[in-house]
Amino acid sequence: MKTNPRLFIVIPCYNEEAVLPITAPLFLEELRKLITEKGAAEDSRILFVNDGSKDKTWELIQKYAKEDEHYIGISQSRNRGHQSTVLAGLMEAKDQCDITISIDCDGQDDIHAMEAMLDAYYDGCEIVYGVRSNRESDTWFKRTTAQGFYKMMEKMGVETVYNHADYRLVSSRVLQHFSNYEEVNIFLRGMFPLVGFKSTSVYYERHERMAGESHYPLNKMIGLAVDGITSLSIEPIHLIAKMGVFLSFVGVIGIIWVLIRALTGHTVIGWASMMCIIFFLGGIILLSLGVIGEYVGKTYMETKHRPRYIISERTDEKE
Repeated sequence: MKTNPRLFIVIPCYNEEAVLPITAPLFLEELRKLITEKGAAEDSRILFVNDGSKDKTWELIQKYAKEDEHYIGISQSRNRGHQSTVLAGLMEAKDQCDITISIDCDGQDDIHAMEAMLDAYYDGCEIVYGVRSNRESDTWFKRTTAQGFYKMMEKMGVETVYNHADYRLVSSRVLQHFSNYEEVNIFLRGMFPLVGFKSTSVYYERHERMAGESHYPLNKMIGLAVDGITSLSIEPIHLIAKMGVFLSFVGVIGIIWVLIRALTGHTVIGWASMMCIIFFLGGIILLSLGVIGEYVGKTYMETKHRPRYIISERTDEKE
C-alpha cells in the first residue's frame, strides 16, 4: 500500500443546515488526526456533496471551503437521492486521491472508526466496511426492519455485509474498476462486494443523530429495499415461477377432485369457496405482475443511458 495516501472523505448532504455546523469541525479534526497520526497526505480533503438541498446547506459548504483548504464541495443540479450523491462524490474523487471514505453527515457513524479503516488499508485491504456493532440508538421499529432487510437481501441472493450501510473505505484502484458498473439503478452496499479485492470490516457503535431530522423515512427505506433486490437479484422472478408451478399442481389436484365429485354425483355449488379462490388467484396474479413490472421498468430506465448525476457547481471554480 502507498505511504502517505491522499484521502478524500466523501460526505453526502441533503438539507443538513442544522447538523453541518456541528459535524463539519469534527470531520476536519478527524482528518487532521489522520494526517498527523495515521500518515494520510497533507493535501487530503473533505468532499461535501450537496444533493440539491433546499436550505442553506450549499452556502455553508461554500463558506467552509473559503475558510479552510481541506474543505471542498460539489453540488448536484437537483435532488437525486442518497445513493446517487455518494456515487457522484466517489467518481469525483477517484482520479484525485488514493483512498476515499464515505460517511453520512449526521454524526451517527463513529468518525473515529476511520483510524481503524486506515490501519486495515495499510495491511493490504482495498475495501473496508464500517459495520454497526449494535443499533441501540435506533427505534425498535427501525432496528427490526433494518435487520429484517439484511436477512431478506441474503435470502434473495444479494451479497451484502450485515449491518453495513455506506460508511466504507475504498481505494482508488477499486473505484477505477467500479466506474465500469454503469447501471442507473444503484445500490452501493450490494455493488461493492461484486467488485472483489481484499476487504475486511471495522466495527463501531452507532450514535443518535446530532441535529436535524432523518432523511430516511419508511417509504424511502422500502424504496431502497426494492431497488436493492431488483437491481442485484432475479430471485423474485424465480419465486414467481416456483409459485406458478405449485399453484398449477394444486389446480390439477383440484380438477381431479371436481371430476371425481361430479362423476359420483356429489357436486355442490359453492359461491363462498369460488370467491375465495378467485380473490386468492387474482391477488397472486397482480403481485406477480407488479414484481415483473419492477424489472421491466428498471430495464426501461437502463436502456435510456441517462447520466446518474450532474454536477452543477464546485467550490473550487474560479469566480
